[in-house]
Amino acid sequence: MQNSSQKIIEFTLVYNQHKKKLYNYAFKMLWDQPACEDIIQNTFMKLFENLEKIRNSERIEFWLFTTVRNQIYTLFRNKRIHVDQYGVADADELEIDSNYKLAEEYEDVELKEIVLAELNKMPIEQREVFLLKEYGGFSYKEISGMMNIDEELVKSRLHKTRQKLIKQISKVLI
Repeated sequence: MQNSSQKIIEFTLVYNQHKKKLYNYAFKMLWDQPACEDIIQNTFMKLFENLEKIRNSERIEFWLFTTVRNQIYTLFRNKRIHVDQYGVADADELEIDSNYKLAEEYEDVELKEIVLAELNKMPIEQREVFLLKEYGGFSYKEISGMMNIDEELVKSRLHKTRQKLIKQISKVLI
């Protein structure tokens, strides 16, 4: 068992490493900043309470995303929320690599806005698989475990989502 200062240090490191990815995932699923902030806060409170119980520190990210996902779906069930399929992405929440030049940064933001706007029009099952893979960086197997679906279904949904995105984005850009 670790002492409290070690636990606080470990928690702080995990928090700083994962907060932005978790927030971006939750926000892109909910499009509701206050609800998103509540879910992220609750997730990190649960992490702090359970940090000593998580045996494999390499699985903390998986645990965090699974916890956020479960809270999102609990919110959907409790409030019978239907996701706004035509919401517009908040450009402030987009991650941008600061190594690009200004013109390239603007093009990247513009393209990400188009991708997120098109992605937001898709069924939540397809959107979620895409976000977990592309923004979360999870493997097919990890996504399969999180969503409790077959790995082949993950691949199929991801493929369909990518094909739809390509088709829709090519219409927008042409």
